[in-house]
Amino acid sequence: MIKLFVVGFPREMDEMQLAQLFGPHGDIELLTIVRDKFTLQSKGFGFVQMKDMEGAQLAIEALDGMAFGDRTLEVRIAEDKPAPAPSRRPAAMPRYNQQQQPPKPVLAEKKKRPRLSK
Repeated sequence: MIKLFVVGFPREMDEMQLAQLFGPHGDIELLTIVRDKFTLQSKGFGFVQMKDMEGAQLAIEALDGMAFGDRTLEVRIAEDKPAPAPSRRPAAMPRYNQQQQPPKPVLAEKKKRPRLSK
């Protein structure tokens, strides 16, 4: 399965129209248009997963650089996102037996502030 990044299509274009654009070039596994979270309006880019490399190459050759009004379609193989770095968790607290008592925290002495007379 080859994932293509597609940018530059009209914001009014829906998933069905995008599928009709890519369908003649190969079998589509999954098609996603990225949308605004609140308005659900298309952001003008998305991803198309093709079944094989041959279909992906045909789609790139046929559609990359195609003009849509004032926009130009760009189609390329999507880069893999790097895996997120593992988060650092604080070290586990030591365990104590029932006979052992955990050490008492050392509290700094609170200094009294001098009182100003009126």
